[in-house]
Amino acid sequence: MSQNCWNTGLYERNHAFVWEYGESVVELLAPQAGERILDLGCGTGQLTEKIAQTGAFVRGIDASAAMVAKARDNYPSIDFTVADARSFEVEEQLDAVFSNAVLHWIKEPDAVINCIGKALKPGGRFVAEFGGKGNVGAIVAGICSVLSEIGCGELASMNPWYFPSVGEYAGLLENAGFEVRYAVLFDRPTVLEGGCSGMVNWIEMFAGGWLSALSEEVRSRAIQKVAEKVRSSLYSDGNWMADYRRIRVVAIKQ
Repeated sequence: MSQNCWNTGLYERNHAFVWEYGESVVELLAPQAGERILDLGCGTGQLTEKIAQTGAFVRGIDASAAMVAKARDNYPSIDFTVADARSFEVEEQLDAVFSNAVLHWIKEPDAVINCIGKALKPGGRFVAEFGGKGNVGAIVAGICSVLSEIGCGELASMNPWYFPSVGEYAGLLENAGFEVRYAVLFDRPTVLEGGCSGMVNWIEMFAGGWLSALSEEVRSRAIQKVAEKVRSSLYSDGNWMADYRRIRVVAIKQ
């Protein structure tokens, strides 16, 4: 399931790219005034607010209470609620469900898709972007390699992410009664903020839950070792890059 213990300060300070890249997914959603829209996995609310600016009635949900609390602080006029993507319910069916950089955290995609289907009106649209097959492949390989080197190879199986192929995910949607109108997998190398600490910050933020079984001292050393291991492929000209690959999908409930 998703990593629920988020450091919202680190997230907003060094990982603004998450919602900045997501603005183009809002454009793909093309929200209209008066529409009822759910932001599934709203984080600290930046994209929820972008949707609200169009005049749509938008609600944000996230499994992380810390994220929801920060979103409420940021945008007190918007409804934010703690809820699980695998089991959420809505009182009135929606025109659209939107999700950015969330669904790769949930290894039960059928449960999520089922909830989305129930939440949408017939003809309602599901628009999402998330990690696809091969996403952060070099970083994942580096983490697994370091875990093996320090005698904790069994933790490799605790990889928290679900990175499907386009075909796999489109098939899940079609089996659930959606018509897939658009689905694409693309490379999106992403510069990490934080200068020389960019990769360490990224691992702390996004792989911290994966490494939480390690003691603080061992965990800190392991993260540094991962950064050293991927430096040759992901660091150049003073900048760290994350080797992102993303899926974008638009599907219509039949």
